[in-house]
Amino acid sequence: MNKAEILENVKALGVLAVIRGPSPELTVKMVQALMEGGVTGIEITYSTPNAEEVVRTLASRFGDEILLGMGTLTKPEQAKCAQEAGAKFLVSPVSEPTLVKSMISTGLLTMAGAMTPTEVLQVYNLGTDVVKIFPGSLGGPAYVKALKGPFPYIPMMPTGGVSASNVADWFKAGVVAVGAGSELCPPQLAKEGKFSEITKLAVDFVHVIKTARA
Repeated sequence: MNKAEILENVKALGVLAVIRGPSPELTVKMVQALMEGGVTGIEITYSTPNAEEVVRTLASRFGDEILLGMGTLTKPEQAKCAQEAGAKFLVSPVSEPTLVKSMISTGLLTMAGAMTPTEVLQVYNLGTDVVKIFPGSLGGPAYVKALKGPFPYIPMMPTGGVSASNVADWFKAGVVAVGAGSELCPPQLAKEGKFSEITKLAVDFVHVIKTARA
């Protein structure tokens, strides 16, 4: 898939599971549990142990069954490494220009973080495809709705503070997708081996998103 197709895929899925796995083995099992619940947009963060190796494993095992990316990029060199590991999209919580430019240079779908109106415009003008509103919990859906006033043309995706109980509000505010972390895939459940509960959370998220869009 090219970048435009990946963006359309992200929009169609509606949610990216932001996974901060406790270990490589448990992270793979978390992804399996999410897939069983219908969540196939997967963002493996660099805060996951051996994150790049995890992405290689997932890319080899699941291929096109999932839309696989890497997140929490904070160093320019991580962009190329993530691409080589098999990531199809890149996500950073920040809008530092050198980092963002390195992400864009890979040709992959790029999502860089911003919070203020100035940051949103700056990172979009740098060339990022989707602006990650982070932390989303700080302003909530009402804040994104306010941002969409002056920036209706900028695709936005909140991460942080997204749950099944409020995900419909985010879409009403105009986001193209949401990033969901511990509310969707809690690391503690993985540590306790409660993968069926992660699957149930995934089912709930997918249902709410479909209902909201209908």
